[in-house]
Amino acid sequence: MEMVRHITPDERAAILQAYAGERSNRRHRPGRAFETTTYRFDVLTDYGAFRDLQRHRLLSLEWQPLTTRHGHTEPEAIREAGAGDDWERVMEASAELYEALRGAGLTHAAPYAVAMAYRVRFYMEMNAREAMHLIELRTAPQGHPAYRRVCQQMHTLIRDAAGHHAVADAMRFVDHSAVELERLNAERALAKKRGE
Repeated sequence: MEMVRHITPDERAAILQAYAGERSNRRHRPGRAFETTTYRFDVLTDYGAFRDLQRHRLLSLEWQPLTTRHGHTEPEAIREAGAGDDWERVMEASAELYEALRGAGLTHAAPYAVAMAYRVRFYMEMNAREAMHLIELRTAPQGHPAYRRVCQQMHTLIRDAAGHHAVADAMRFVDHSAVELERLNAERALAKKRGE
């Protein structure tokens, strides 16, 4: 530790890069030393994205009760398809039912009335090794735009807010591109591969 305290940031970055090694794909992860650095993210996103992120097991995640009070998201495709008014009616009906259930004292049942487009607030705490896995996986172009944005922001925060440039740089398979019709493009590629 005494030696490390006296080396330059560039020397530290070179050591970290050597430790991470030559990763030819996202499944090649660095060793357990990446488990000594921990990150905690305070996230507000739609419930659908939360459920996808919640599936990761090697992290701690706590969430507030699901409510309509954080507002909801609206995919651009809804308006483009001419379904904006219908979308608003469904969101309002969900909020009204939620409030009616709470008003009737059914606080544990009320979240079941909340549409998945409503936002939920939660925190995710994970070590750098799990962050690499989660962020690289969930920023892939075929991923859902909502959780892609969350994980792209996590990567940016590791690099800029935490100042852990070498850790962020080791995450070589993070995709910050803005991709339209993510799943459709993935399905087209799969169909082409199958010869359809």
